[in-house]
Amino acid sequence: MRVAVQRWAAWANGVEGESGWRVWARRPEAPIPGDPPDVSFLPALQRRRCDALARAMLYVAHECCPDESIASLPTVFASRHGPIATTVTLLHDLAEQRPVSPTRFSHSVHNTPAGLFSIWSGNRQPSTSVSARQESFVQGYVEALCTLHRRAARRVLFVTGDEPIPEELAALHDEGAGGYAVALLLSRDEGDAIRLARRPDEAGQPVSRAWPDALEFVRWWLSDEPTLAIAHGGIRWTWERGAEPSAS
Repeated sequence: MRVAVQRWAAWANGVEGESGWRVWARRPEAPIPGDPPDVSFLPALQRRRCDALARAMLYVAHECCPDESIASLPTVFASRHGPIATTVTLLHDLAEQRPVSPTRFSHSVHNTPAGLFSIWSGNRQPSTSVSARQESFVQGYVEALCTLHRRAARRVLFVTGDEPIPEELAALHDEGAGGYAVALLLSRDEGDAIRLARRPDEAGQPVSRAWPDALEFVRWWLSDEPTLAIAHGGIRWTWERGAEPSAS
């Protein structure tokens, strides 16, 4: 299916604005740990409910769709680990026999950012939350394409990201240690069209990068390269730019 990236936004500690991302794209590095982005556009009560992941995801959603259209878009949220820091904190509470906060527990699931987004934006459109291990970005993107197809939607907002991995789990992590978030406003018939193809990975050896797949997509989008290939689990996913948008 051919779609267009009508708008995009990204956040990682130390990278500011589109000019900063263009500099990063020429010399990409893994995200580094740091404070989450400023979400002063949120009401104070909602800001207090947001952990680092929700702040990052809502920030890029706001940057990608700053107008009233944000309330009318179907959405897809994708995260490999979800609010993992909150989960680890709850596990510490259980291990030390401290009372577990019901509020914190309710914010420890993968669809927490999607729920907080819907409350803040007043968005009552369908929303899907995806977690697919290393393939979370790819599968989230595919889910966004499916949303465009099966609902005949004109646009869909795809938001993906992860927060820094807690120190207790650092040895198990195979990506950069810092948090990041990316938002893509995908359209059926506006902007520069791209096409995604799925094929067996004949090489059988995924490319190892220090930065997540979503940031690799941003790097490619800001480059002049005609294609981007990401391989996981014996499957190679290839994006090709310059394709004509699909007929509506």
